[in-house]
Amino acid sequence: MNSGRRIAHLDMDAFFASVELLHYPELRGQAVVVGGRRVDAPLERADGSKRFARLRDYVGRGVVTTSTYEARALGVFSGMGLMKSAALAPDAILLPANFDAYRHYSRLFKAAVASLAPQIEDRGIDEIYIDLSAIDADTLPLAQAIKDVVFAATGLRCSIGISPNKLLAKIASDLDKPDGLTVLGIEDVPQRLWPLPPRKINGIGPKAAATLSRLGINCIGELAAAPAELLARRFGSSTAAWLHRVANGRDDRPIITACEPKSISRETTFERDLHARSDRAQLSGIFTGLCVRVADDLQRKGYASKTIGIKLRYADFSSVTRDLTLPLATADASVIRKAAGECLKRVPLTQKIRLLGVRAGGLLPLAQCAAETPAVQSRLPF
Repeated sequence: MNSGRRIAHLDMDAFFASVELLHYPELRGQAVVVGGRRVDAPLERADGSKRFARLRDYVGRGVVTTSTYEARALGVFSGMGLMKSAALAPDAILLPANFDAYRHYSRLFKAAVASLAPQIEDRGIDEIYIDLSAIDADTLPLAQAIKDVVFAATGLRCSIGISPNKLLAKIASDLDKPDGLTVLGIEDVPQRLWPLPPRKINGIGPKAAATLSRLGINCIGELAAAPAELLARRFGSSTAAWLHRVANGRDDRPIITACEPKSISRETTFERDLHARSDRAQLSGIFTGLCVRVADDLQRKGYASKTIGIKLRYADFSSVTRDLTLPLATADASVIRKAAGECLKRVPLTQKIRLLGVRAGGLLPLAQCAAETPAVQSRLPF
C-alpha cells in the first residue's frame, strides 16, 4: 500500500449471532438462526440445561435476522423467510432477536476502537470506517491492536480491511472472514479485485449484476475493461463513469466523523421481483425488518422521527414514495411499522416490486421527545 491515505473498514463477524453465542456458549459450532417475531426464548430445564427452539418447528411469516457461519454453510442467510430456511436447515437452533443486547455490544466495540483510532465513521450497528492515515504506527500491528481491543471489550471477533479508500477497504474486510485482517492496495487491484464478481462492489445490486452478465461482464476485471459507450447505453453516462471508477478501485469519498442527519433510511433490493399478493408473507417480513432497523438506527444515533416514509421501485424501474407526519416524534419500531403501513396503503401494488425502503425524516433529538405508546399494527397490504 502507498504511504498516503489509509482507511480501514471494520465489520463484526456474524454480529447478532455472535452476541447470542456469548449468552449461549453451548451453541458454538452449531447452525444457529436469529429472527422471527414470535420465537420462543430458550427454556431452562430442571437440570440447568436449556431447551432451544428448532427451525423446523417455526410457523409464521418471520425472516432471518442473521445466522452463524455454520447455518450459512447450509444456505441460510439474512432476509430469507424462516419457513424456507427450515427446508434447508430443519435442525438449526432458532433464537429470538435481542436488539438491546446488540446495541450494547455495538457501543462497546466502537468505544474500544475509538480508544486507539478516534477518526470513525459510523456505518451501522456492526460496521465502521476508520481513518488511520494520521496514526504513527505500522499498518498490520495497528490493525491487530484494534482487533485485540475489540475482543477484549466484547469477547467478539471482527474482520478488518485496510486500503487507500473506503471502496477497497469494505471489499477487503470481506475477503478473509471470519476474523480476517486484509491489506489491499491499489497495486493489488488486478490480482485481488478483478477476479471477483461485480456484486462485491457496494452499490451493484442483483439487477445491475444481471444486466452486466447479459453484456458478458461477469467479473470486476471485465467491468474495468468494458467500453464506456457500452456501459453508458445501458446505465447512462453518470452511472457508467462510476462503474468504471470503482472497477479500477478508485474512490475519493471522505471519512465523515460527525454530521447531523436529515433522515435515516433502510432499503433492500430483492434477488427476484416480488408481488404483494403471491409473496405477501415474504414482503411483510422484509418490511417489518426494515422498520426495526430504522428504529434501531434512530435509537443508536439518538433521534426520533416526525415523518415516516416508504419507497417502492417496481419491476419496470419506476419508483413511488409516500410519507406520513406523526403527531409525536418516535423511535419505536411498532409505531414506525404502523405509519409505514399506512403509507403503503396509498401506493399501487399491482406490479411486482424490486426494491422496498423505509425512511424516517423530521429528526429531533431523542432526549427532547416524550416517549410514545406503541401502536397496534393494523392489517396492511403485505
